[in-house]
Amino acid sequence: MKAVEIKKDIYWVGALDWAVRDFHGYETPRGTTYNNYLIMDDEITLVDTVKHDFAEVMLKNIRAIVDPASIKHVIINHIENDHVTSLDAIMALTPKATIYISEKGKKGIERFYDISNWNVKVVKTGDVLKIGKRTLHFIETPMLHWPDSMVTYAKEDKLLFSQDAFGQHIASMARFDDEFIGDYSEAALRDAVVDYYANILMPFGAMIKSKITEIQNLGLEIDMIAPDHGVIWRKDPAKVFEIYMDMANSKAEDSALIVYDTMWGSTENMIVPIAEGIRAEGVCVKIIKLRATPMSVAIKEFWKARGTLVGSPTLNNIAYPSIAEFLTHIRGLRPKDRLVGAFGSYGWGGGAVKEIYEEYKRIGLELFEPGIQVLYRPSKADEESCFKFGQEFAKRLKEYHTKF
Repeated sequence: MKAVEIKKDIYWVGALDWAVRDFHGYETPRGTTYNNYLIMDDEITLVDTVKHDFAEVMLKNIRAIVDPASIKHVIINHIENDHVTSLDAIMALTPKATIYISEKGKKGIERFYDISNWNVKVVKTGDVLKIGKRTLHFIETPMLHWPDSMVTYAKEDKLLFSQDAFGQHIASMARFDDEFIGDYSEAALRDAVVDYYANILMPFGAMIKSKITEIQNLGLEIDMIAPDHGVIWRKDPAKVFEIYMDMANSKAEDSALIVYDTMWGSTENMIVPIAEGIRAEGVCVKIIKLRATPMSVAIKEFWKARGTLVGSPTLNNIAYPSIAEFLTHIRGLRPKDRLVGAFGSYGWGGGAVKEIYEEYKRIGLELFEPGIQVLYRPSKADEESCFKFGQEFAKRLKEYHTKF
């Protein structure tokens, strides 16, 4: 895709990755983009680079506007591989350019490159770079979502280069939110934002809330947000701040999720009566079988629902492997303000339900206890117990949701 002017003399010069479906273990059915930006001013400035596989695409886009050797400043907002691993390709063409980066970012790129012959300048919140008509302001945003992360604000253009924050994994011919909504829907874009947050940024909710508040308190006028993935926000950039604050505050739907796996179908046979019990109390419920669903989708749905029941057969006295993997992901993402319970089947001896609750306690989630287990396939009496279990969970969920 060709370079796109996003503001007067500011260009998107990134690349689209239509084919990627696995982004460090995160399912990306829509593909993704690697966004970076070229600012044409008295002193030409490049904001971020792209994944090394797409270095030639980036250079072609830059050459369509200017000789890369003319670039005087290179700003690196974030050193993850998909944003920094074509830095050497840029520096080979403009070796006298100055790199602006956070202190932790500098320590990081020293592990990627020999920077002894590069001019690297460490910046912090409050530092500015005058490049002609424009003044660029640097704001450190550690753990949004790496320790090195920062954002860059172009004051005269009211434009925030936000690195991974406010991004989405979407490969689309649309460069802007309003163009994407024209092709798809606002709900699809919001879902992509939630998907991205739930699988990548969930552990950092408190810090995200703090940094967004800090940016808002700085009184910056922002009419465009340009992230390093997905579409650029120009229609209503305040909307994405609102969505992020909702997520940072652990906002969830007043609904239930059942996540399960099954070995010979016994645990699966518990699903319908449990779901019927939940619905009998007027609570919506979604059901996900793990081995039929990408893990990142299950995580997103977990995040969206206020309450989740996890169902697992017992295998070798512990939870089924796919369930254990799901819980490991959840533990790493450290969700808050969610009600959880467990159910399952067993043959020789139980163990899965107990292990699931132990994992919930390690994570620090709100428990709905006790769980329910059945021996082999559920009997008619077991189905009635499952229905009641679903009912009681839904009642507790409605009470719990009113706290938020």
